[in-house]
Amino acid sequence: MHQAYQFLSLPNSPITEADVLILPVPYERTVTYNKGTCNGPEAILAASEQLEFYEEDKSWCPTEYMKLSVLPTVIDDNQLGEEDFHLKLYNIVEKLSDEALFIALGGEHSITPEMVFARMQNGGTVVQIDAHADYRPSYHGSIYNHACPMYRIRQKGYELIQIGIRSLHASEATALQLDSGISTYFDRQLQQATYWKNLLNQLEQLRGDVWLTIDMDGFDPSLIAGVGTPQPGGLSWYQGLDIIEGVINNNKINLRGIDIVELVPEPSCVSDMMTAKLVQKCFSYWGKMKGFDKKPKNGSQSGIKDE
Repeated sequence: MHQAYQFLSLPNSPITEADVLILPVPYERTVTYNKGTCNGPEAILAASEQLEFYEEDKSWCPTEYMKLSVLPTVIDDNQLGEEDFHLKLYNIVEKLSDEALFIALGGEHSITPEMVFARMQNGGTVVQIDAHADYRPSYHGSIYNHACPMYRIRQKGYELIQIGIRSLHASEATALQLDSGISTYFDRQLQQATYWKNLLNQLEQLRGDVWLTIDMDGFDPSLIAGVGTPQPGGLSWYQGLDIIEGVINNNKINLRGIDIVELVPEPSCVSDMMTAKLVQKCFSYWGKMKGFDKKPKNGSQSGIKDE
């Protein structure tokens, strides 16, 4: 994967001027079922070429007002050990602007902890959309396995809200039940209005630093089939958007970053397109909440012919 990708085919702004930083992380070493998450970032960015600039939920063109920059890809040349690669990722993310919205594109879910640690060094809450608990202490002999990221995050003291879970080991289920710092909303529970309302209320009550991690297998595979480890059930498209909007619209939090992981590109390109659209939704919601629509129109669309 080369270093010159764009989102929406728009020119990349200088990193120091960008309002949104998008980091491709095509890392894949531990996926245990469908291979191909390493191709996810490229597919997402390619699919974004087919999106309209206009974002219908917030009724605006965010890139008229906001500057985007797709950062150089974090290359995994397989010469580094697992721990060294994750340290490399930490060092890259730690240096990025605190003011811009940071969105990372995976790759497998093992990339999340180091980015959380780099961007939320004083603790906070991680909101996880996922089919799997990802709460094993280790898997296949590694703490850096994609089955382990939420355990690693929790061991550092971060609060955890899990949404859409519908596949986990018995030991994970026991650990989640015993930990008051974890709220787990199982997928079937969310079909009940009371649980759904409880979730949205909890997101509304969040304060402080927050990270949003979106494993695409959290969605119903009839909508998004191209994922590393699909599971029956899952969030609808609009449930997912309501959750994301609930987090981003909460102006009492400091959103430190978003990662979108585990996409496996597939021939129909439906999964790729939905993931690209999700990226656009994220920065549209964030930009509108931050009042970018009241600022001058000097975003990435400046000087670009919009046909």
